[in-house]
Amino acid sequence: MPYGRASAIVLSTDERGELEALVRRRSAPQAAALRARIVLRCADGLTNAAVAAELGIGPHTVGRWRARFAQDRLAGLADEPRPGAPRRIGDAAVAELITRTLETRPPGATHWSTRSMARAAGLSVGTVGRIWRAFGLQPHRQETFKLSSDPLFVEKVRAIVGLYLDPPDRAMVLCVDEKSGIQALDRTQPLLPMRPGQVERRTHDYVRHGTTSLFAALDIAVGTVLGRCYRRSRATEFRRFLDVIDANVPAELDIHLVLDNSRTHKTKLIRDWLAKRPRYHLHFTPTSSSWLNQVERWFALLTDQQIRRGAHRSTAELEAAIRAYIETHNADPKPFRWTKSADDILASIRRFCVATLAIHQESSNYISDSGH
Repeated sequence: MPYGRASAIVLSTDERGELEALVRRRSAPQAAALRARIVLRCADGLTNAAVAAELGIGPHTVGRWRARFAQDRLAGLADEPRPGAPRRIGDAAVAELITRTLETRPPGATHWSTRSMARAAGLSVGTVGRIWRAFGLQPHRQETFKLSSDPLFVEKVRAIVGLYLDPPDRAMVLCVDEKSGIQALDRTQPLLPMRPGQVERRTHDYVRHGTTSLFAALDIAVGTVLGRCYRRSRATEFRRFLDVIDANVPAELDIHLVLDNSRTHKTKLIRDWLAKRPRYHLHFTPTSSSWLNQVERWFALLTDQQIRRGAHRSTAELEAAIRAYIETHNADPKPFRWTKSADDILASIRRFCVATLAIHQESSNYISDSGH
């Protein structure tokens, strides 16, 4: 319909109500709300020029939507199909590709690649990649998980998280563990330092100069770390480290130790040592739950900031670097901030277990129905 001659707009009660609702609706697209305003003002008897001046748009725009509404009513305000080549892959083909990705494996391999799927589905590599990205599928990636089977899991979580969120009075809470087998490694060739436009480079191979074990105790209140390096990681070394803790904690304070379930922490030598010191209270993390021990997070910082990229020509040099890191850390300590309650943690684990069981059940049903 030509836009030169303005069409008279007469609205029914339903049409006016729907257009006014579209103008008021906050979630409506701005383009749709503008078209509704144009039609409403045209229905009030205004000319195209007057509506254009009022809404701050061009008269041609007003004429176009006036004519579209006059011809097709409310349906005329919708966007027309955009020009371009039509889709070559229909919804059924996309659904089949997704189903094949989720429920099958390529011959002789553990997972699909874009190339193997493209060959199997008769599509281009780019098309497979676009569909996978649209549905968040990454067959090349895999994550791991571990659920604790400790029968006292709930009780241990509540006890340890309670210590973190509400430490007892006149007591010190220490997260204790050992990082054993730390290797003193030196690169076979000199390091090439970072330069503008070029990252630091080092050889992939190395020379091994022995190992050491670090015993560490993290004070959760202030973030300081007490650490000692020993060449071995046995109950004997752990008892020696307990002597270090005992000498550094004021005698009037009780000591709550958060530990894992290593046999080193439960030998007769350790039990006898603790029996003579009633101020010690041990809290063992559930099995497969090292994430509950805050010193593990500090070990990760040590590894990332000192050990992984360090070059050490002897065990003594490695131990000196570890001691220097501890001294630097303790000069400006920052405690980790524990935020989740025991109920939050247990609820999160429950949701994960329920979802995992549901997925496992779906997989079992699919295999059963398929006759595999």
